[in-house]
Amino acid sequence: MAPSTTTPLRTDRPDPLFLTWDDLTTATATLARLVAAAGMPQVVVGVVRGGMIPAAWLAHRLAIRDVRTVEVTRTTTDGVNADKNMIPTVRHPASLGELTDLDVLLVDDIAGSGVTLAYTARMIHDLGPARVRTAVLAVNRANWAQSCDPHRAIDYIASLTDTWVVFPWEEQHER
Repeated sequence: MAPSTTTPLRTDRPDPLFLTWDDLTTATATLARLVAAAGMPQVVVGVVRGGMIPAAWLAHRLAIRDVRTVEVTRTTTDGVNADKNMIPTVRHPASLGELTDLDVLLVDDIAGSGVTLAYTARMIHDLGPARVRTAVLAVNRANWAQSCDPHRAIDYIASLTDTWVVFPWEEQHER
């Protein structure tokens, strides 16, 4: 239910975390080391839109030329603490192409509840790759909805936080 003009807005949430490009340089270097130590993927898949930049950055760091995207989202807008759909929306799944018997690294910028990443990983798994691994720049534990620790659900995590994260490519980063 949307707040009325007489209902005060929630103010108990911590301020958003504004990441810098330097933060992301460190985060992608961390993820690249972790991924490489476990074996090089053959394909990097970025979740459109937020996962595109870290996916491309990781692909460059890992010298992986096969980079693909898939559009999967739960948020209804780009705003801080935006509302979510119960089930992720997938558009253009054919953009994944043929993944049979390949080692796939699925990349997103952030995992809030973990639902989008898990849903997308299952979708990719159904395409028959030899291996599907997941990587995120950050996990927002304040929104984590799964019963297990994020490190058990996601293969590679650069950082953990307890607040909304704003990335430098997002419009609201201009403060």
